[in-house]
Amino acid sequence: MRRLGQFVFAAGMSMTLAAALVSAGESKKDDPSQIGNRDVSKGVNFYSLEKERALGRQLAQEVERQAKIIDDPLIAEYINRLGQNLARNSDAKGPFTFKVIESPEVNAFALPGGYVFVYSGLIRIADEEDELAAAMAHEIAHVAARHMTRQATKTQLANMATIPAGIFLGGWTGYAARQGAGLAIPMSFLSFARKDESEADYLGVQYLYAAGYDPTGAISIFEKMEALERRTPGTISRAFSTHPMDADRIQRTEKEIEAILPARQQYLVTTSDYAAMRQRTMAREAPQKTAPEQPTLKTAQGAKVPGAVVGGRR
Repeated sequence: MRRLGQFVFAAGMSMTLAAALVSAGESKKDDPSQIGNRDVSKGVNFYSLEKERALGRQLAQEVERQAKIIDDPLIAEYINRLGQNLARNSDAKGPFTFKVIESPEVNAFALPGGYVFVYSGLIRIADEEDELAAAMAHEIAHVAARHMTRQATKTQLANMATIPAGIFLGGWTGYAARQGAGLAIPMSFLSFARKDESEADYLGVQYLYAAGYDPTGAISIFEKMEALERRTPGTISRAFSTHPMDADRIQRTEKEIEAILPARQQYLVTTSDYAAMRQRTMAREAPQKTAPEQPTLKTAQGAKVPGAVVGGRR
């Protein structure tokens, strides 16, 4: 118990020092020209980058066992190309993997270490490329800031006196990772604290801008998600309940874009490649319809009358 107390004290001191270092780097976080030359993941973290990547790999394998991954080469190549371009214009330190889950849910999520999954339902509502890029940039920002393992570390410190060594309780609903044992994977957006979601919004629009896209694509996709949820409650992933797509979030992002992103004469909004990929994805979701049989009636003399209406159907 005494040794545990000493460890907790040392960890607390480390967190205090880390907080001081974080404040010193805040100015760089406000400057998109410093992307790649700043550390946006400062804070106490019990996970090394290698350990974080290994954990993410295990979780991604579990996701792929549970979900239907689209293996269409055109769709897979496009999403990977888009994601890699955004990742190159981010603060992330490691490699990324991008895959598409075939599901009507409007969703996307990132796992520790750079494993990003996009739902086909999100592609369906994103009419323009910059809208989908905005959603993916937001997920890349969660990885760059290492939100998952930093949250896991905070929870572990808070529960150190009651949780056996070797068990790490994550900050997302339903997630628990036990070293060397089984893994439980949430099939929804990872649930983050409001502070982490706000930071991902803030960094995400910077990455979108750095990659050449119109940063207002983020506003557009936010507004579509807000309208969709208002029209059909429960459509958007439950994880947004901690930080919903509301007017305050949209207005804050608009102000941040105006404050920190210098205006450009030209932005990339969409491409023919995106239109082709989106159309191909939506075609997979469309149900295969077969022509209904045409009912017929017989006259008293036995002649057929094609195309007659029977019970309101034609």
